Amino acid sequence: MNESQVTRKNLWDGKERRKYNTQKSQRHANVIATVRSTREKLTSESGLSKAFDCEILSAFARNYRSTIFVLVGLTLLMAIFGLTWMNYFGIVLWLSCNLSFQAFTYYRYRKFLENPPQNIKNIRRAHNSFIRLTLINGLIWTSYILIPVTEPSLSQPVFTFTTILMVIAVYSFIAAPIFPAMLSATIPITIVFMLKYTIYGYTSMVMMSFLILSAQLMFTFMARQIRNTLVTMLIIREEKDNLILDLEEATSQSDESRRRAEQANLAKSRFLATMSHELRTPLNAILGFSDIMKQELLGPLDNKSYKEYVEDIHNSGDHLLNLINEILDLSRIEAGRYELNEEPLVLCHIVEDCHSLIQIRARKKEITINTSTEENMQRLWADERAIRQITLNLLSNAIKFTPQGGEINIAVGWTAGGGQYISISDNGPGIPEEEIPIVLSQFGQGSLAIKSAEQGTGLGLPICQALISMHGGALDFKSKLRVGTTVTITFPRVRVMEALPPVREALTSQQAPQQVNLKSA
Repeated sequence: MNESQVTRKNLWDGKERRKYNTQKSQRHANVIATVRSTREKLTSESGLSKAFDCEILSAFARNYRSTIFVLVGLTLLMAIFGLTWMNYFGIVLWLSCNLSFQAFTYYRYRKFLENPPQNIKNIRRAHNSFIRLTLINGLIWTSYILIPVTEPSLSQPVFTFTTILMVIAVYSFIAAPIFPAMLSATIPITIVFMLKYTIYGYTSMVMMSFLILSAQLMFTFMARQIRNTLVTMLIIREEKDNLILDLEEATSQSDESRRRAEQANLAKSRFLATMSHELRTPLNAILGFSDIMKQELLGPLDNKSYKEYVEDIHNSGDHLLNLINEILDLSRIEAGRYELNEEPLVLCHIVEDCHSLIQIRARKKEITINTSTEENMQRLWADERAIRQITLNLLSNAIKFTPQGGEINIAVGWTAGGGQYISISDNGPGIPEEEIPIVLSQFGQGSLAIKSAEQGTGLGLPICQALISMHGGALDFKSKLRVGTTVTITFPRVRVMEALPPVREALTSQQAPQQVNLKSA
């Protein structure tokens, strides 16, 4: 093993080691996060994570804070009407205790919302505290039933039943997020009410007792459903937040990867443009000297093998020069250094010139080239060199893949939108539809080109696409297997120069000469 192989092996081992260490660190972090989440769920009061417990307690506190005025109004209503039947001292004492404890509870819940706990221990303490507070609240409301009645009335049991039912309903919805708190607030009220009203033995009161029990069961079921819905909503919200975070992270990574890819592509294009210039100088010397030797300008070459070698050198150098020129053009276009030298031109004239240049190659394969041009073709504002390069590339591809004795059709005319087009079609073997994106990509070659070993770099069509895009046009590539290929380039209407009206020879002395625009876009 030589030194370079040892160096490559060390570099590879270093990369693999860093990759393994990175994956190991990631697995370790995932295990720690899983263990922490499991520990939180095991130590949680609700079997959920710390964040869920805190959200449930916050929902309970917000419910109480939003219904405090309902509870205060209900307290005052029960106290005012209770003065009609019940002991005055008992009502005043109950009212004072109820309002005072509601104010204290409201203060505790507001303090919790302002400073929510951050660890499991404090969350558990707050959870137990909320249960105790609701239990005391339930006992205070229960004491209303035990206040002595001084003036019995038929409406008093009905009023008590109605208001107590309202209290149970309100606390069932307030304490639904913490199910034990809901039970501790409502069950004492239900039990005491049933015991007191059942003792009287009246049918109506016994029916009220069973109605309270039925309401308690119904509200308990509804509170359970509300809590399950809240937990489901919190889970969905957490999943949504995690999905948004993942999406933002993926978007950030995608933007960073795209930025790096663009920088790398730009650096590659600049490098190719620089290296192409450096390679063309010695390559031109090789072509020049090999051409001199091939033509025997400085003297004959007696050895026939030398002549063949010189011709091979010249052909290989010419092929390499074409390749470098194509790479240089593509790299200049990608690097933004290709500038269009636009001028008025006629498409049919350029097509005729390119047809004449390519005719020799077509005759060698006995290929017939037919040209059709529409009349009254107006001038086009474009880069003549770029249009010639596009046309020659497309004609060269058509001749390359058209079989012996085939036919190529060239059409120049107007598009439906007022633009102009050049269409080149052949009756060659064509390519499969799934290979069209490959052929249009850089260095892409179809299976036919690979099997036939045709010389080519796969840069002709990408260069044509880039040049026509710089003109605001489009390249349309259509091919069908065993039928042929049609390539159409279109130029937009804005590049067609409008014909100017004739200038009248005689102008009156009062008319000022008008400026005539040479181009109209």
